Amino acid sequence: MARSLKKGPYVDPKLLKKVKKLKPGTNEIIKTWCRACTITPEMVGFTFGVHNGKEHVPVNATEEMVGHKLGEFSPTTKFFRHGGKIQRELEEKTKESEAEKLKSAEGT
Repeated sequence: MARSLKKGPYVDPKLLKKVKKLKPGTNEIIKTWCRACTITPEMVGFTFGVHNGKEHVPVNATEEMVGHKLGEFSPTTKFFRHGGKIQRELEEKTKESEAEKLKSAEGT
């Protein structure tokens, strides 16, 4: 559910204070733990270090991101792969085809 329009977007006051101190375009990363904070037009051009539970992921705010939350651009889980017999067979086929391509490239 989106936040009520009469309430307006949620922006952490501390984060907004940090943004107002800096000039846009600087390479300084603004560290934040506030993943629920909405990106506003004042934040465009800044780089935020959004915490994902383990580290601060750098997020460069652009105009297309306005209205989205900071946490959307900092994934908290890492996808490895789907397992199973069929997946292993597919991976073996791709390795074989890549090996054949390398052999044919070396031969010419």
